[in-house]
Amino acid sequence: MKLTTLTVLGGISPAEFLQDYWQKKPLLVRGAMPELIGMFEPQDMLDLAIEDGVTARLLMQLGQHHDRWQLKTSPLTRKDFKKLPLYWTLLVQAVDHWSLELAELWHKFDFIPQWRRDDIMVSYAPKGGSVGQHFDQYDVFLVQAHGHRRWQLGQSFPADTAFVPNQPLRLLPDMGEIIFDEILAPGDLLYVPPGLSHYGVAEDDCLTCSFGFRMPNTAQLIERIADQCVGDAVLQVPVADTAAQAGQAQAGLVSAQALDDLKQRLLTVLNDPVLFEQAAMALLSESKYPDSLPDVEPIEMDDWADYLEQGISGRLDPSVRLVYSPSQQFWLNGEAMEVDPAYQAALQQLADGAWLSTEQLAALPASTVLDWIERSLLMVQLPE
Repeated sequence: MKLTTLTVLGGISPAEFLQDYWQKKPLLVRGAMPELIGMFEPQDMLDLAIEDGVTARLLMQLGQHHDRWQLKTSPLTRKDFKKLPLYWTLLVQAVDHWSLELAELWHKFDFIPQWRRDDIMVSYAPKGGSVGQHFDQYDVFLVQAHGHRRWQLGQSFPADTAFVPNQPLRLLPDMGEIIFDEILAPGDLLYVPPGLSHYGVAEDDCLTCSFGFRMPNTAQLIERIADQCVGDAVLQVPVADTAAQAGQAQAGLVSAQALDDLKQRLLTVLNDPVLFEQAAMALLSESKYPDSLPDVEPIEMDDWADYLEQGISGRLDPSVRLVYSPSQQFWLNGEAMEVDPAYQAALQQLADGAWLSTEQLAALPASTVLDWIERSLLMVQLPE
């Protein structure tokens, strides 16, 4: 059977990429995403960064050797961009929430489950700007959208690596042996796996889009499981004392048997499939930037028929996260949804990233569709 190959992966198949590169080693693809060329200008990011609800960071390199970093976070104003030092970088998070054109490019990576998506960050830097030598704990596809950036890749580092002290960023003092040193032009893509050190410096005014994919961490899972347990009256009852022993000589000793019994009780709770699914789905459906939600203009019931006649279609709003479990339970932005079985197919289609056609929207109750629009679940669009 012939394997499907993808231009975004340099002509290799998703299966080959996931087996040989994913979370293992970097991949450079020249001309991988020409759709990004000309999509944005630097001024677009400067304008977006000062909008209400946008999460952005302004990094500045100070000092005689440009090795003292200063960080300013949202809200930013135009005044923040006056009298900047020679080297600086603007990072704008979740730009896919604000640009449908950019959000559509997530589909280039449909071979990765959409619940792994973090956000698309866009960085703008004039010549010489960077965010320093560092590594990330997530997978990232770095795609050049404007100008040029030189990327150097070094060695992989563990999470407990010591960083440069007294800096607002997690900077590495050294990346070890450099294994990659290339300049990316517009449309070029560089995949960087978690833990691999990298250092990108702008060669000129440049924009770089970071398509991030992140897994939850164990601490987050435990926290969500605890959230599910808090409201369970049964779990509030003290556990049975099955390890009590008469005549224990050491009154201050917590016996190994007592500790093991408590652990087994906890493992019993963790092995509850319903509780674990609820906790995991709540976590995996959370939006990292819940405040980064563009204003939604509601559609009146009386106008809906006119929109259908004009050929309106709809897709999942990029600013929300909709996922579903094998049991067909749907979760939206960290909350379970009550879903009429008649609408499950439409919601599954949206969660999978597909558009709902005019005919499909017309087949749904107008009140349901308009509610989805008002809740920012559904983004609708008229034909051009």
